[in-house]
Amino acid sequence: MAYPDSILCNVTKPARYTGGEWNSIVKDWQQTDIKIALSYPDIYEIGMSNMAIPILYEILNNQPDVLAERVFAPWVDMAAAIKKAGIPLQSLESGHPLNEFDIVGFSLGYELSYTNILNMLSLAGIPPLSFERTEEHPLVIAGGNCTLNPEPMADFIDFFVIGDVEEVLPILLDGIRDGKRNKAPRKELLKHLATIPGIYIPYLYAVEYEADGTFKSITPLVPEAPPVIKRQIVSELPPPVTRPVVPFIEAIHDRAAIEISRGCSRGCRFCHAGMTYRPVRQRSHEEVLEAAGEIIDNTGYDEIALVSLSTSDYHAIDELVAKMVEKYGSRNIALSLPSLRMVVDSVKLIDSLPTRRKSGLTFAPEAGSQRLQKVINKCIPEQEVLDTVSAAFERGWKSLKLYFMLGLPTETDEDIKGIIELVDKIRAVGRSMPGKKPSLRLTLSTFVPKPHTPFQWAAMDSEENINHKQNILKCGLQRKDVAPSWQDYPKSLLEAVISRGDRRLGKVIYRAWQKGACFDGWGDQFKFSIWLDAFREEGIDPYFYTQRERPLDEALPWSHIDSGVSVDFLKREYKRALEEKETPDCRYHSCNACGFEKVSNLCINKKSQFQKEGETNKKMVKIDEQSCIGCGACTDVCPQKILYIDGGVCKVTDASKCQGDKACLDVCPMDAIEVS
Repeated sequence: MAYPDSILCNVTKPARYTGGEWNSIVKDWQQTDIKIALSYPDIYEIGMSNMAIPILYEILNNQPDVLAERVFAPWVDMAAAIKKAGIPLQSLESGHPLNEFDIVGFSLGYELSYTNILNMLSLAGIPPLSFERTEEHPLVIAGGNCTLNPEPMADFIDFFVIGDVEEVLPILLDGIRDGKRNKAPRKELLKHLATIPGIYIPYLYAVEYEADGTFKSITPLVPEAPPVIKRQIVSELPPPVTRPVVPFIEAIHDRAAIEISRGCSRGCRFCHAGMTYRPVRQRSHEEVLEAAGEIIDNTGYDEIALVSLSTSDYHAIDELVAKMVEKYGSRNIALSLPSLRMVVDSVKLIDSLPTRRKSGLTFAPEAGSQRLQKVINKCIPEQEVLDTVSAAFERGWKSLKLYFMLGLPTETDEDIKGIIELVDKIRAVGRSMPGKKPSLRLTLSTFVPKPHTPFQWAAMDSEENINHKQNILKCGLQRKDVAPSWQDYPKSLLEAVISRGDRRLGKVIYRAWQKGACFDGWGDQFKFSIWLDAFREEGIDPYFYTQRERPLDEALPWSHIDSGVSVDFLKREYKRALEEKETPDCRYHSCNACGFEKVSNLCINKKSQFQKEGETNKKMVKIDEQSCIGCGACTDVCPQKILYIDGGVCKVTDASKCQGDKACLDVCPMDAIEVS
């Protein structure tokens, strides 16, 4: 079954809804036992650029008794058309309505897409509220980074898969098979699935709140439900997808993509992905090279993106690029490297890439002052910034896009003026170059505190303060070659409310959807007045979730989710942020944030490296006690825990145990430590 031409010919981009793309998989519906709809709560072009969908599509369809088909949120015109015609939302591959599948699985990557999920379920004839579903309805599940605080969507999702899904899927599918074979009632099946690591089933838990409205506790109601759900972490990345579906229309990222690593070790305190995707796991050069050849043959793409949270940190990235150019350069294949740090080597690396155009470069300094960079733990010396842009301009790049954030914890007007000063210095470098003068585009986003980061306890800056800071920038950046832009505060506010919200927000989301909220992440569709009405009608103050600093001992709505990064580490990092102290990249010291020792394929296995050095070349710590100010930074990072504070100065217990990692040197503000 497919949508009729009478509908498709009257909507925007009908190819979003036709299916039949190259490499799409259509299995025999009648001969396949388990049927799963992979649902992305945004339009086709965005969903087809998502990395998780092709991974799941391949893993699931490789199972002989499983079929996985795709569905994306229909745009406003299509949603209205199928609703008017009484046609349920259907999958791309076979055109079956979603309510005929066994499982409808959503990828949660952005809080402002939550109303799209409710809309998709409703269009499919599936009750959005989980308690209204019967034995005839599919199980509605969700995964993705937003599930690390699943509570705002707890009313709508039957169960969440927390963390990396690759190793959970086979166990989960076995549970589904057993349930179907034994014709287990829905609730009994869910209780059984709750015993699988990483599976969170909200209805099996009771939530309590304090008298002042703060979250108190979440408690399992049955023995099968664990009190803490641990994020699942794959020790080795699954084989890269080399036969992805090729869209009929241009996707947001219209290219092939290879995930070269997962996780980031930098420790930027504002970054949800950087904290929650730890530890770092990397593919070998050989695996990437082989995958690149296969993906070129299977898709016809002429551009490959090497994807990572911090591509600059991938092991010998310059060597990998050189190998890619040598092997595939004759095939006229372009390479792109997203997520490069603002260093000169990044520009040199980009300049070495085979490409057919020199479009703009994008970097993210995030903060304009060195002080604030220490607070967020993303320190890029000003001279490094200027050297980087100079190298870019010298090589012919004429457009730079720079990302900054407003409203960061402890931010002052001086920090905002620091953005203006930095931009003027960058501009001066560009204007000193011969030829056409470069242009600068600035994206200034409002900082949103996220769960499972050191800033999860911080308050969000007020609209009044953000408007004040934007006005400083408007006045200070009146240059023809500088184009600043920012998102409206209400949209950032709603994201902040939902991202750190509790289960009570479910009724607000439901009410807002009933009133017409949908595609809230799209500027022309977002209607904040609808949300304000929903909050008021449900008796919930949105600012309760944003504009108060939470005590470190306050229970948090996501405290039953173990992200893999210890709460003690997050608390320590929050304190260090307020003290304006940096924490080194955990590639160079043992930060004790996550269980990296459990991961077998790190390019740099720090623990074994330290042990090897210690066996052959013992190091000894020396401390200048007169210079030491007793800050304790070195004691926080010492992997061997041989440093301690005594009488206001740092001392060493057993210097023979020092393994020479030199993490203490990186953090000592007084240069009082020597590793000899």
